[in-house]
Order: sequence, then structure tokens, then C-alpha cells
Amino acid sequence: MAAELLKRLRASSPSSTDKTEPEPPKNHHRCEKCRDEEGFLIRVKTGDGPFDYRDDWRDCECKKERVAERMMKSSRITPEFQKKTFGNFVQEGRPHTVVEAYNAAYNCVRDLDDQGVPNSSIALLGRPGCGKTHLLMAVSNNLLAKGIQVLYFPFVEGFNEIKANLDTLEQRIHQMQQADVLYIDDLFKGREKATDFVIEQMFAIINYRYLERKPILISSEKTIAGLCEIDEGIGSRINEMCREYLVVLKGGIELNYRLRDALQ
Repeated sequence: MAAELLKRLRASSPSSTDKTEPEPPKNHHRCEKCRDEEGFLIRVKTGDGPFDYRDDWRDCECKKERVAERMMKSSRITPEFQKKTFGNFVQEGRPHTVVEAYNAAYNCVRDLDDQGVPNSSIALLGRPGCGKTHLLMAVSNNLLAKGIQVLYFPFVEGFNEIKANLDTLEQRIHQMQQADVLYIDDLFKGREKATDFVIEQMFAIINYRYLERKPILISSEKTIAGLCEIDEGIGSRINEMCREYLVVLKGGIELNYRLRDALQ
């Protein structure tokens, strides 16, 4: 009997190999200083009297980090793209035009207004595989870390989502118009000619941001001339908005970094 009881007790006890994490205590807070309120009240003396005090709100140090996390979540940037930085972009051995694109992206991040928003838009255009998406993701990730709202819109996938649910069209266009910074990736990518519907929506977005002086980040395999062939109003506005940071990556297949091993 004693042996059977001991066997049952051992079976019901947690084993050393059980990897189930214990639940945190109910009063656990990520930030104990503000108890996850992102700030706290501080009593400030306003005079010499015993009741001359007021309560002032102070933001906690954790607020900036939490704001950046919320911004990243709403940006629609995938975890894999969140890893794209200036530090892990390979410049060594790359053509001069790629280094020029790197410098334009890097300088765009440094050129911020009083609110921390870029003073100018940026467009990296031309050959595929040159690092356009990586560099503009690095710009986006830097801005998000500073608490600046960036909305990522991959052109092909984004319009496929919109067409699959046209009820969201007005909301999506409004979001892209209003975002602090809008990143449109692979603008007018596709083998087929852009439809009137797509051109109309893109003009509504670009024109609004042009008039309101809201920055955009543009990557595209089209040049400015190519964009103007699709719609001159869109192409000319992008050209003017991005004139300070506009790089066209010209060359052949040797520019495609994804093929670096195959071309050796």
C-alpha cells in the first residue's frame, strides 16, 4: 500500500522536465515605477502655505518604448522586415549608385522637423534587388523607434487586400492619407497595366499628401519617366516631393544583390 501511494504521489507531482512557465503574480507590472500607467502624479509645492500644492502628471520613462511598440504593431511591418537596419545593409563591394541610395536614406532620417518627422520625402527607384526595400525599411524602423507613425503599404498585396474587401477601401485610403509617414513599397509593380481604379486611388493618396506636405517613402522599379507614363500627375508629384532624396539605381543584372552568388 505504501509503495502504491508513493507511486501516485510521484505521478501527480510536477517533474523536473515540465517546462510550463509559472503564471506571474496578479499584482505583477511590467513597469513597477508607474504600475503600467505610463506616468504618475507628482505633488509640487506652489507656495509657502501648508496647502500650497498641486498634482502634476509626469510621463514615465517606459512610455516612449510602449508608444514605439504600438506604432510598430500598427505599421503593418512584418517581424522579418523589422530586422532591416542601416547597420546590416551591405555596402562593401556594391556599385556607387547603391551607396548613393544608402546615403540618401540615412540622411533622410537625420533631416527631421521640430516634431521629428522627415522634412522631405524619399524615392528609391530602378533595378530590383538593389536594396531599396531594405533601406526604406531601415528609415521606417528608425522613425518608429522615435515614436513617429509609419504606415507600410506593399503595393501588390495591399491592393489585393482592398479588392478582396472593398468595404475597407475608404478606411484604408484615409489611413494612408493621414499617416505621419507613408511607405509605399514596389509602387506600380506588376506585369499588367495599372487599372483606372488603382491609378485613381493612388492619385487620391499622393495628391493629398502632396497638398498637406506629408512625407512619403517610395520604392519602385519604375523611373520618374515610367511613373509619368502611367499617370503624369502621380509621377510629377512624387518627383517634386522627393527631389532632395531621389535616387534612380541604373544598371544591369549585376546590381541585383540577390544574385550575387549566381553571377560570380
